Formats: sequence, structure tokens, C-alpha cells
Amino acid sequence: MPFAAGGGTDTVSRLVCDQLARTFGQQFVVENKGGAGGNIGTAELARAAPDGYTLGLLSVASHTLNPMLYSKLPYDPDKDLIGISLLATLYNLLGVTLSLPVGNVAELITLCKKEPGRYSYASSGPGTSLHLSGELFKIMAGVDILHVPYKGAGPAYNDLMAGTVQMMFANITSMLPQVRGGKLKGLGVTSAVRSKAAPEIPTIAETLPGYVATSYYGLGAPARTPEPIVAKLESAVTEALKQPEIQRRWADELGLDMPQPGRAAFTKFVAEDRARWAPAVKAANVKLD
Repeated sequence: MPFAAGGGTDTVSRLVCDQLARTFGQQFVVENKGGAGGNIGTAELARAAPDGYTLGLLSVASHTLNPMLYSKLPYDPDKDLIGISLLATLYNLLGVTLSLPVGNVAELITLCKKEPGRYSYASSGPGTSLHLSGELFKIMAGVDILHVPYKGAGPAYNDLMAGTVQMMFANITSMLPQVRGGKLKGLGVTSAVRSKAAPEIPTIAETLPGYVATSYYGLGAPARTPEPIVAKLESAVTEALKQPEIQRRWADELGLDMPQPGRAAFTKFVAEDRARWAPAVKAANVKLD
């Protein structure tokens, strides 16, 4: 798991591994290897023995954003790894501080256009989907807002609630409790359709047609893993995602959407996701090394 313990990626990894352990009658150990935007753990997965015993979490970082942001990666996402299946898709939620005098996305755009450069948005770091959701918003809304990167979502939330920064795009899993707890105002989700977890919150696309910013989690293995092993894992993940417990946790607790499982769906989804994110990455002009 190429990210630190405690986040959404970690939760999904552990829930899926629990289901796979039941299927195979074997213990699955989740080992967190965070750092460098997921590159350290993903590179270790790529170097692992292709025997089916080392699997890894793939994400929008490993397969969509980092290949665009880093001039040199320690792995090739298309040659060194096999995408076995998507596990979940999720979206970001645009939240604003309670003191900001807006109640929807249209009012926010109007306010930002009235006073260009005055308002800022936080992210958990440059090059993240949270940062680039903001860049895509700037392009499509035609607004001038300042990006303020933090070293993690925790300190960013602290400053957002204090009003030091005025807005933030965050994974709906972490932002929704803050909105429902009355600590922030939730203006819009970055999905194409309203989230099943929060159908009362409009999509940003209802104001800015075509605005979509997607994140995802998938299961991967090292390239050259034998086809019978990959097929067996693909089948096991497909069955795991059908389990009522997983479907309930995804929809009701984590705000995740259930994707179409399998290798073919993973490959198609990643190609489409790269095309969606490319304009925001180019406009942000971010290079990480």
C-alpha cells in the first residue's frame, strides 16, 4: 500500500484484503510503504517477484497523475505492472469556510471574479488530485485563485476551518463529515452525476458543464505474473466487490462508487482518466522530481 496508514487508500486496502483472505483461506498482510506521492511503494511492487504473493494498490497517483508530473518515474505503469481490477472510484468535494458569503458554485465564481487573486484554495500537496481539481476549476470557471499547498490534509483542514484559506477540494470521504458536522459548507462534488453518498450536494458540472475530476483505487501485480494467477485474482476481486458488506461500506460509510471490475475495465478507465486530467496538469505547469 504505497501511502501512509489511516487514509482512504488504507481503509480500502484492508477491507479488500479481508475479503480476499476469506476467499483464499490465507492471511493477507497490508504493508504501508508511503512516500514520493506513492512512487516508492509502487516501484517496490513493480520490482517484486511475479508470483501472485505480492499485490499492490494502484491509484490516480500511480497510473494517471505521476506519469504526467514526474520527468522520470522509478517504474513504468503500463509495462511494469498489471492492473487486475478497479476497486473503487471516488470524487472530490469542494468545501468552503463558513464565513465565505456564498451558498453555491455559481456564487463562488461570481465572488472570485469580482476580486481576482484575493481568495485561495488549500491542497494536501502539489500534483495531487486535490491540487489539480482546483486548477481544472480555475481553467473552466475563468477565475484567479491562489493555490496553497500543505504537507497533508490535516493542517489544510485546520487552516480552512479557521478561514486562513477559503476553499479546498478534498476526497469526499474526508470532506463530507466536516460538511455534515457544520464545520464547512459543501458546494459541489467533482463527479459527473451526484454522489449516492450525498445526493443533496450538486455537482460542479451542473454549473460548469463538463467538469469532472476522478480518483480511483485498483489492485495490481508485477508484470510477468502468470496468466492463471492473474485470472484467479481477477475473479476473486470481482466476487469480493459483490459482497453486501463491501457494497454497504463503499456506499454508506466511505462515499465510494462501485466500478466495473476486471482487467479490461481497468485499462479502459485509466486511458479515459488520463485524457480527463491532461488539460489540468498542463495548465498547472507542475513538474515534480
